[in-house]
Amino acid sequence: MSRRIGFIVPFDFALDREYWQYASAEASLHITRTPYQMGPVSLELVSAVADPAIVAQATRSLVKIAPDVIAYACTSGSFSEGTDGERRLRETMLRAGAAAAMTTSGALVEALHALDVSRVAVGTPYVEAIGRRLGTFLESAGFQPVSLVNMELQDGICDVGDDEVVRLAERAVRPGAEALFLSCTNLPTVHLLAPLERRLGIPVLSANQVTMWAALRMVGARAAIEDQVLFHRAAPGMSAAVP
Repeated sequence: MSRRIGFIVPFDFALDREYWQYASAEASLHITRTPYQMGPVSLELVSAVADPAIVAQATRSLVKIAPDVIAYACTSGSFSEGTDGERRLRETMLRAGAAAAMTTSGALVEALHALDVSRVAVGTPYVEAIGRRLGTFLESAGFQPVSLVNMELQDGICDVGDDEVVRLAERAVRPGAEALFLSCTNLPTVHLLAPLERRLGIPVLSANQVTMWAALRMVGARAAIEDQVLFHRAAPGMSAAVP
């Protein structure tokens, strides 16, 4: 029987196709969006899409179809208040009726642990203020960000071209980095990860990738894409939460 995965994504999320590219026939995906918020991508906007009342309402909009897990799929919204904030988001979703809950940032932590990575290079499309919050989140979760390169975008992240993503990866990677993380669920990456891994010689993770990896593991479903290091090297497991 197909397992149901629910997703809460920001109102401006445009990369539904990336989730479906990872989904095999063993999983069906059900996506809901937070309400529209006016303004550029900023800490204020990040806080708005992670507001507990909004997250709870979005969770309740999915509960009727009984997803096996609901994922809060916004990287910045789930790291901006640190590891405690990530935990509170999951608790909010569970109180609103989710059978199981996870977040993109929690999935990142789980993926880095599964790959036995401690030193991670980071590239983001964010402005510096948001990027710094990601660095703090990773440090508080026990990792060492060896770089943090931001594109300083306040809009149009979903329209970033392949060449720009590759340049971001090349700017962010450092000697000694054990993995590279490309942040933001609205940054197009899925088709670039395997080529970047071959080129850079380390695992390359992205927000949508780790979200789907963790969600599929939680429901016990296989992925349709398996040519990325995370999907063929990570040890089996069932949790995508920050301890």
